Amino acid sequence: MDFSKYHGIGNDFVMIADPDDGVRLGARTVTRLCDRRFGIGGDGVIRVAPARSDGDLVMDYMNSDGSVGEMCGNGIRCLALFALDHGLATGPSLRIETGAGIKVVEILEDGGVRVDMGAPELRPGAIPVRWDGPDALHAKIELDEGVVEAACVGMGNPHAVLFVEDPGAIPVTTLGPEIEHHRLFPNRVNVEFVAVCGRGRIEMRVWERGSGETLACGTGACAAAVAARLLRGTDAKVTVALSGGELEISWPGRDDGPRAVEMTGPATKSFEGTFDLEDYR
Repeated sequence: MDFSKYHGIGNDFVMIADPDDGVRLGARTVTRLCDRRFGIGGDGVIRVAPARSDGDLVMDYMNSDGSVGEMCGNGIRCLALFALDHGLATGPSLRIETGAGIKVVEILEDGGVRVDMGAPELRPGAIPVRWDGPDALHAKIELDEGVVEAACVGMGNPHAVLFVEDPGAIPVTTLGPEIEHHRLFPNRVNVEFVAVCGRGRIEMRVWERGSGETLACGTGACAAAVAARLLRGTDAKVTVALSGGELEISWPGRDDGPRAVEMTGPATKSFEGTFDLEDYR
């Protein structure tokens, strides 16, 4: 089976074209493919299939632990370039069907990729998070180390944003999984540790549900930008600096109703090859 490896500022994916919509990848297969020592290596696997409704293509995304992800911001940018490189689509604008609905992706003249990520979800039951009230922007999470406050935001998948002084000083590999599996989050949660550096810039590290700490998370950057605008007064457009690089996130706020978040960033092809699917089952 042919594959390509792409990454969005270090968040990397095994990309598989499935024009006949006949490839089925189980959790064990995905976990083995993503193994960085015994497999191809990646934060997840993206299967690109024909459209099922009124989109151009389907993005079928699975995390490196084999669990299904509704949406992946860096992954969908990679999908856009992959689709054009492999003749699965034409033109710079694509409508991609995801587990979080249709997302519109546009490849820009400078090679960057812009994605309409849709409006952020702030209702606790829709994120989901077990929290009373109209939103969960000040959710209290009881941990062994004490109580921490998180701004919970849905971007097609659930996020818990924690504001900190220095993301580099946070024990992400221990605190991240503790929050990911906390009882407040019935579907687990992605965790962002965010420092506001100014009205137009934030820095963050991320623990991704199903993948662990990654160099970048597109939906997480969007959630962090939304939380920072609502709670820290940042600008409508911010640069989000992650371990693997930077993304530009725009969101005008929610004063006049739901408004979409736009994410712009790079996507890069790393290499391509073939593997025997039976070897990974």
